[in-house]
Amino acid sequence: MKALLPLLLLAAVGLVPMASAQIVETAYGRLEGVTLPGGVQAFKGIPYATPPVRDLRWKPPQPPAPWSGVRPADRFGPQCMQARIFGDMMFRSEGMSEDCLYLNVWTPTTSPETPLPVLVYFYGGGFMAGDGSEPRYDGASMARHGIVTVTLNYRLGVFGFMAHPELSAESPHGASGNYGLLDQAQALRWVRENIAAFGGDPARITIAGESAGSASVSAQMASPLSRDLIAGAIGESGSLLGSRAPLPLADAEQLGVQFGERIGAPTLADLRALSATRLLELASQPGMPRFPVTTDGYFFPRPVREIYAAGEQAAVPLLLGWNSEEMNYRALLGSLEPTPEHFARVVRDLYGDRADEVLALYPATTVEETIQAATDLAGDRFIGYSTWKWFEMHRTTTDLPVYRYYYAHPRPPMRPEMGHAVAGLAGGIVRSDEAEAPPPPTGAVHSAEIEYAMGNLDTNPVYAWTEDDYAVSRVLQGYFVHFIQTGNPNGPDLPAWPDAGHVAEDAIQIMHIDVNSRAVPEPHRARYLLLDRLASE
Repeated sequence: MKALLPLLLLAAVGLVPMASAQIVETAYGRLEGVTLPGGVQAFKGIPYATPPVRDLRWKPPQPPAPWSGVRPADRFGPQCMQARIFGDMMFRSEGMSEDCLYLNVWTPTTSPETPLPVLVYFYGGGFMAGDGSEPRYDGASMARHGIVTVTLNYRLGVFGFMAHPELSAESPHGASGNYGLLDQAQALRWVRENIAAFGGDPARITIAGESAGSASVSAQMASPLSRDLIAGAIGESGSLLGSRAPLPLADAEQLGVQFGERIGAPTLADLRALSATRLLELASQPGMPRFPVTTDGYFFPRPVREIYAAGEQAAVPLLLGWNSEEMNYRALLGSLEPTPEHFARVVRDLYGDRADEVLALYPATTVEETIQAATDLAGDRFIGYSTWKWFEMHRTTTDLPVYRYYYAHPRPPMRPEMGHAVAGLAGGIVRSDEAEAPPPPTGAVHSAEIEYAMGNLDTNPVYAWTEDDYAVSRVLQGYFVHFIQTGNPNGPDLPAWPDAGHVAEDAIQIMHIDVNSRAVPEPHRARYLLLDRLASE
């Protein structure tokens, strides 16, 4: 597969004439951004922390150094160190660097009559890839709806999540790992301290994200370092409350030791002596460990599930959900044909003597039913269950509103000029040299909702957007806008979305989002209760 970065993207989102914006005064110095067509002001590449290089590699982020004069804020900062895991991710940043802790602000005005609500969006990418410059996260559309919008970069992979006994020993908290999450918390502190200069209300910060960004939202809600900085939370597909729960610190430290030994850098000094490029190259070799989120004793004083079970997470309204095709049936069946017999065999291999219970809730008696059942089970194992568990724990341990959605609108076909290409996981496309492309998705795939929710269909020139797509985007973005403004997604001209946080189990309703969006009774609660029991055994 060959990565394709459509040249059309640059015309769509990167090469628009811009004028200088008003100068704003932050706690660290003055900034001058740019004014976009329509009047939105954008301030890009703002340092929110000291560059985490040399001795600051694998340390919590430090506040940025003040500067004198007026700092230009007209271009995105470098993307954090990462391999091209998702060849279709589309960045507008210039290059890649270990010096990457920058954020971006879009605002309709720096001098509103009343301070405006704020959205801080964390990108996805499995904690291994992503960038705050990605067009699908662009904040201009949200700003046109009266919301000051922030995206940011945070450390990834070995740079953002490696734990090691020597790192824990040098930490005053006895902790290591989670540097990417600590970056996010530092960015939230920066926003709390400085967003008023951009017209934002520091008491009305909603955090949001998709995939790893959604897991990040669940993490920031749980951490005592950040949970008091936010007023609302939006999670799109994923949390740390499922199968990808944080690893105990001792286990995570051993992954760091094993990594250092395998690359011939057994000490922390050896690891810090490596250049960022060489470290990334070594960490990206086949068979190298992936560095998970960690129960480090500092960012997370104890396991995330315990924090939520005690009701100690952020006391804020929560809006969350997942998509209808988070994972393709092939993720479960592999090269096997989608027959009921093959599906039953795979389920028995996975669940042993509990397989009949699973098969009863994911029934498959025909090829069509098998494709749907395998798609549903693969998606639930990947992301659906963990998001449901987050929903369930927040609604049962707080008295706060909780709104859940199920996003079912498929993307339209690609534009004809895309040629022989297939959809990638990160929103763009990848070229295929294969004679036969995989079957097109029938539902909403992982990450498909982002452009709709952020009002950014026009930043993605890959797909032939239709009026139906724009209509779905108006509804989904409308829900997000009202929730960020008020903690409640409901508003004029939107289908009524009931709160699922204050009702009995049999009265839970979720918002089914498609061309005809509507609230429906929760359809598959029994599935998640079973997966929950299986996860605890």
